[in-house]
Amino acid sequence: MAKKQSQIKERQRTNLKEPRRYKVIIYNDDFTTMEFVVMILVQVFLKSEEEANALMLQVMDYARLTDNKGRKADFRNVVLIMTSNAGAQYASQSIGFNNSVSRGEAMMKQVKRTFKPEFLNRLSGAVVFHDMDQEMATLILKKKLRELDTKLEAKQVKMTLTDEAFELLLKEGFTAEYGAREMDRVIAQQLKPLLMREILFGSLKQGGHVTVNVKDGCLAIG
Repeated sequence: MAKKQSQIKERQRTNLKEPRRYKVIIYNDDFTTMEFVVMILVQVFLKSEEEANALMLQVMDYARLTDNKGRKADFRNVVLIMTSNAGAQYASQSIGFNNSVSRGEAMMKQVKRTFKPEFLNRLSGAVVFHDMDQEMATLILKKKLRELDTKLEAKQVKMTLTDEAFELLLKEGFTAEYGAREMDRVIAQQLKPLLMREILFGSLKQGGHVTVNVKDGCLAIG
């Protein structure tokens, strides 16, 4: 019985998927290069997570992570990217008299108040992300439409959006306050139902080309 359980555990272990690996070339000041093969993203890192803070210090100091059973994970070939909401309240505000303090400076001051110096001093760099503008929202919408085109190709369907249809999706899916978070919902509720209706019951049962335009303020086929 014990032997059978051991075989099952071994089979499960060997069937585990390998983590996705990326090759990144880092150029040093002396013009030598370092190759990294794994990237890890830690999202919304906060000061209140003291345990996580201590773990990150261990990783940045010794390039390894040790769990409570003494097992070690090697971080020598890892690029660690951390994001945080610290200072986000200043992203869309005017700071100081006559905007004398930039938003980036105000955000970084808040970051320095939020995190301990020993943590910040171990970071290779800090990047400030500003509010999304319409140009970036346009790129995001184009990317999402390309993804939809790929799915339609499997049904032998080619879609063309008129400029008016594209602008309507952009207007409905992007706001200065929430960025492009509504983009997926707008595509799912306004565009996809039109396409699915034609694919299942209409002119696109056997594939074909479809043009999406605007009629009476709404997306329409034809």
